[in-house]
Amino acid sequence: MDLLIILGAVISVIGIAGIILSIVQVRRAKRDTTDDAELKAKIQSAMPLNLGSFLLSVLGLMCVVMGVILA
Repeated sequence: MDLLIILGAVISVIGIAGIILSIVQVRRAKRDTTDDAELKAKIQSAMPLNLGSFLLSVLGLMCVVMGVILA
């Protein structure tokens, strides 16, 4: 069960890194873009990374919780 906890923590950290990366992308787009349509397109292109990162974080945390419960 220790392996499940460690694996879940690693998956969660990867997810959090992706969330931070998507935040940086959106902030950079807001700073550099003046046109609303272009800003919307850049934010929409960052959305899959954001959602995937949240999914990884949730799955990692579920692994950690299951590892703790089963230990």
